[in-house]
Amino acid sequence: MSLAASATVARTAEDVSLFDKLRGDVACVLQRDPAARNSLEVALLYPGVHALVFYRLANNLWRRGFKFPARFLSWFARLATNIDIHPGATIGERLFIDHGAGVVIGETSVIGDDVTLYHGVTLGGTSWTPGKRHPTIENGVLVGAGAKILGPITVGARSRIGANSVVIDDIPPEMTVVGIPGRIVKVERCRSGHDGRIDLEHHLIPDPVGDAISVLIDRIDFLEARLAHLQTRRNDTHSKASEKETSP
Repeated sequence: MSLAASATVARTAEDVSLFDKLRGDVACVLQRDPAARNSLEVALLYPGVHALVFYRLANNLWRRGFKFPARFLSWFARLATNIDIHPGATIGERLFIDHGAGVVIGETSVIGDDVTLYHGVTLGGTSWTPGKRHPTIENGVLVGAGAKILGPITVGARSRIGANSVVIDDIPPEMTVVGIPGRIVKVERCRSGHDGRIDLEHHLIPDPVGDAISVLIDRIDFLEARLAHLQTRRNDTHSKASEKETSP
């Protein structure tokens, strides 16, 4: 996502009222988490929702120039929720932070709409240089537990990042990424169901190492079978030669 696109996300976020954003944050949990039973339970018991409430208040202060109160509020939110969101980050609507423990979102991060983050996710920077230092996560992306997305890169819309992956390069839309460093292992496909829900089947991640080992095992089995066949033919040839030598 370009800087212009990021600015568009920020302007769109400002056009939506704080209450509407928070209502969307609660509603998306009911849509994506089978354990959520009702809105009251989500609003009272989900730390990801609490972290977003604090963030949206702190971000409002940050954009109005009240930097210290904004940082203080985000600090308190981290104590209360174990989720660290910098008030300068730009976050769209209906972000779902599932469980949330250990999630870190840096100052210049840009997150689009309908994004899902699991626990232990880091949107971190790789430079001391002022300016854009953190990732841009486009709409509908799912980031698995423990994944690290580092630097001013872009993760394309509706991509999936496997658990514990480390992503340091741009990712096109609709891709699946796993590994350290992250590698694209699955080509694009639709990430939404017929009911419009985001594809949460993040356990169905390809295993490129396992696939490579399976190919090697098949090749070894073929070579062993071929070698056994050649040895059998050689033994048969020797046997026939010995019979001819011993015959009167």
